[in-house]
Parts: sequence; structure tokens; C-alpha cells
Amino acid sequence: MTWAEVLGSKHNHNVDIDRLCKAARERLVQLKQHDLDELLSLRLSGAERIWGILSEGVCTIIWWDPDHKICPSLLK
Repeated sequence: MTWAEVLGSKHNHNVDIDRLCKAARERLVQLKQHDLDELLSLRLSGAERIWGILSEGVCTIIWWDPDHKICPSLLK
């Protein structure tokens, strides 16, 4: 798939850093990635997500989020 196809799904999208939980923002500081504006969230299954940094067509995976706790959905 192309990135346009992947990101065309409502389940895969960029998320502003300020929407992440406090622990995730603190971990970005430890990873020296706190200067980013957003991260890519990719849905694997119901709640399961992987998080990464998309740059120049390459996604660097930084987290596996099995319970959707990095940035819980506001929709219920």
C-alpha cells in the first residue's frame, strides 16, 4: 500500500503530541523526540495501535500500544 492508501483510512492518522497521555509525552523527552508536532497512529486491531514517526516516506515505530492508552479515543 502507499502512504496515501494507509492514511486514507479513518483508523490511521497523525495525532498532535499535546493529545498524548502525560507518560507518552515524558517518554518522547527521554527519546529526544519532544520537538515533534505529531506522531502517526496505525490501528492493528480493535484497540491495538502502533505509533511512529513518518518522515520522508519511512515510518519509524516507537511504541506498541496494545490497549489504546497512549491517546484514548474521545468517541464512545
